[in-house]
Amino acid sequence: MPASRPWELEDQDLEVLEDQPWSLIVWNDEVNSFDWVIETLIEVCHHSTEQAEQCAMLIHFQGKYAVKKGSYEELEPMCTAITDRGIGATVEASVT
Repeated sequence: MPASRPWELEDQDLEVLEDQPWSLIVWNDEVNSFDWVIETLIEVCHHSTEQAEQCAMLIHFQGKYAVKKGSYEELEPMCTAITDRGIGATVEASVT
């Protein structure tokens, strides 16, 4: 049934977007070693060694990988810590 007030749908859509989780994306490059990326994921994202190794392989072969999901407030400081180490990273809205 169509809404009699279309602006109500816009408000509902906005609320859904605000509730979506975020992803911390790490990007592949030709500069940083696997060991440095693995060490960074362990220290910054609190990954296990195995998890960090798997993420590093996925980053390498896919060009980028979402290494962690969560709230923007949780992921933004991690993103900054990763980029401060010279590794490309972004925080992006997760697509479900």
